[in-house]
Formats: sequence, structure tokens, C-alpha cells
Amino acid sequence: MSQPRQSRALVIVNTDFCGSDGDAMLGTRRGARREAEQLSNTLSRLNYQVELMHNKTAKEIEELYQQECRREHGDYFVSIISSHGEQGVIFGCDSEPVKLTRIFQILSSKKCPVLTKIPKIFFIQACRGGEFDQGVVVECDSGEPEPDGFSASLSIPPQTAVMFACSPGYVAFLNVFGSMFLQALLKVLEGEERHLALNRLMTRINWEVAFRCQARGTYQGCKEMPCFVTNLLQEVFPFSA
Repeated sequence: MSQPRQSRALVIVNTDFCGSDGDAMLGTRRGARREAEQLSNTLSRLNYQVELMHNKTAKEIEELYQQECRREHGDYFVSIISSHGEQGVIFGCDSEPVKLTRIFQILSSKKCPVLTKIPKIFFIQACRGGEFDQGVVVECDSGEPEPDGFSASLSIPPQTAVMFACSPGYVAFLNVFGSMFLQALLKVLEGEERHLALNRLMTRINWEVAFRCQARGTYQGCKEMPCFVTNLLQEVFPFSA
């Protein structure tokens, strides 16, 4: 009996950034590499074929997704992006922006037929602005989105779910031990919650970050509120290996 094809996971982590003149531009993201390696190992144990890529330029990031259109895929495609970012973009290690809509466009049914019916799941650890979330008693997702924030979230291919580390306009926290968001994802994937349907799993991550995570040091007391958008038409269980 032949073995079923493994689902694929593409993990991209940028930690060091420079400009065209070679000078350092954006800050070094200490803790991000180790975190990405932990997630890659966990996904491998969940029967994913994982490709872990470090410090890729904006052009190289686009090329990585174009290559997925020529790969063989199993039941799911998962991608984790960990980098600096702003609303609607993430940055390559050359400090050049990559529009998220560009990545989603590459994986659209028209340009990537092989992924048309396969659920595509993104976890994006990057800032979406410069505001700091001080937290509130009842509502955690209280930021005013950028003018294009909502429409950009809707520009995703069919059969896609995208989870962001923070709300539009806000920063995403990272320290030497990792990020609030991806550490919560790691905890869920290593626990019994991994058997949940994807929408419930993402809601569990929201809960973990909202109620168990809080910035320390310079930003003592600041919070973070992940959020997700999905156009999946059925419940999926991508991590119930």
C-alpha cells in the first residue's frame, strides 16, 4: 500500500535586515530563529514536510511561494511567516516590503491550480502598525484599522485562512524567548488542542495570547490581540495527525 502524500509547510523567518548599501536597517529579531525551528520540528512530528527558510529577500520570498505551485501537496498547505512588518506587508531581509496580497495572488486558483482545492493556512508574526495595545477590560480588539486593512484581509484565495499576530495598526511583541503569538501556536500544536477544528484552534490561540501574555520591561503591561480571517467552507483538522 502506498503512503499518502505529506502535507507541506513553508516556514520563513527573517532575523537580520540590511539596506541596499549593506547597512543595518530594521532591528535584529532575537529569539525568532529558535522559535521557528521549534515550530518546524513540531510540524514535522505532525506529518508535515517542512521547509524552513532563514533571512530571505523580498524577491526570494515571492519565489518561494511561486515554487509551491510546482510542488506535490497532501491535504493541507501551512505557511508561517516571522518578520518585521507593517499593515498589509512583511519585510524581506533586504528591508524591502512584500505585500501580503501579492503572496495570496501567487497562490490563487488561476496562478496555482495545484492548490485550488487544498486548504491554505497562514500564521503571520509581524507588526501591522506602530500602536501599542494597552488592553481593555471587555473588548481586546479595539484598534482603529488602517483604511485598507479590512479590504486587504479579504483579498485571499478561496480555501484560505490567515491568522495575524495582532490587530490592524498594532505592534506584535517578540523577545529573546520568542513571540506571544507563535509561542501560543506552539503550545496549542503540542497539546490536545491540536485535534480541534481550525477555527476553534485559532480561537484558542486568541485566548492564550489575550489572557496569558503581557509585555514586560519597557512595554510593561501592553497586550496583544491576534485575529484571523477565513473563507473556508468546511471544518478542517490540519494538525490532528
